[in-house]
Amino acid sequence: MINADRLKKNWSLVAAHGEQVPLYFYSTLFLTHPEVRDMFPMNMAAQRDKLVTALGAAVSNVDTLDRIVPHLQQLGRDHRKFGALREHYPAVGQALMATLEHFSGPHWTPAVASDWAAAYDLVAEVMTDAAEEAAHRTPAWWEAEVVAHDRRDLDTAVITIATAPRLDYLPGQSITLCTNWRPRVWRYYTPANAPRADGTIDLHVRAVDGGQVSTALVSLAQVGDRVRVGPAVGTGLVMRRDAPPRPIVMLAGGTGLAPMKALVEQVAAAPRPVALYWGARSATALYDLDPMRAMAAKYDWLDFVPCADEDLFGHGVPFGSPAELALAHGRCTGAEIYLCGPSGMVEASRRLLVGSGVLDGAIHYESLGE
Repeated sequence: MINADRLKKNWSLVAAHGEQVPLYFYSTLFLTHPEVRDMFPMNMAAQRDKLVTALGAAVSNVDTLDRIVPHLQQLGRDHRKFGALREHYPAVGQALMATLEHFSGPHWTPAVASDWAAAYDLVAEVMTDAAEEAAHRTPAWWEAEVVAHDRRDLDTAVITIATAPRLDYLPGQSITLCTNWRPRVWRYYTPANAPRADGTIDLHVRAVDGGQVSTALVSLAQVGDRVRVGPAVGTGLVMRRDAPPRPIVMLAGGTGLAPMKALVEQVAAAPRPVALYWGARSATALYDLDPMRAMAAKYDWLDFVPCADEDLFGHGVPFGSPAELALAHGRCTGAEIYLCGPSGMVEASRRLLVGSGVLDGAIHYESLGE
């Protein structure tokens, strides 16, 4: 029997050592099992933080494992793209146990070790079972070709890819993408269209400082280039088929517009009122303004409201954030709200909405991590 309280206390003790924890873990893993090194990117800076996040999530839910089983199954299926097999999991477990023992010091006891071993075995079993089941149905990744590359501004591009074989996904789900310029580095992107008969997928990509994949996609990718695509993941922005047909409010920031466009295409099959607020710091960063206005003109049930913190060049958009304007317009009461954008924007918007009386359960957003 796993003692959840004991595990949580031990994890708090270990996590207090900050960056030293993932550094020690990966050093141990690669020294003791060098055969797994090629599964990870050359530059481990971004990868290190993911360990702490993943472990913290697992530990905080160890006493209610059934709640995170779907997430663990998704992780297991998704990790196939790294080449992860059942025989690799013991190596990770050994490195994890060595790391926990090192940073626990005198607090490491046989009972704590037993709790950790049992918890890891449970997590590994769920992940590997899901991965092996998925291997009978889908590839570990899809090869894709860039069939269109539209540079909208210095930092943003709308890219269309075609996968072979076709990749199935639901509007609102995300995929991971890896380029030849940055091997073994995968980043999440959300399709900007509902699934098409020809299997093509539109991606909205903004190059960010230090973004290895986004910079390559915006600045280097050309029509004809090849990329790899991981399986569809995430449920936070997926519309439930059995949900009541309430009005919908979509709040998007930056390239967070992408999943909203996919959801609008989904709603078009069974229309209901949709208000889509899309914001950026500057009106010049509203890279998809004309296509969005054309979409709003096509659907009489869609109200599109672009907005910005500043409009120096007279684009004629209102000032304010999407959440502020939606609340000011009285759109949020009784509506299902879909929220996507930079993490700071999402969290600030969620707090503002809840503080204004919107039920937390009516706010839908995605939180992905590895």
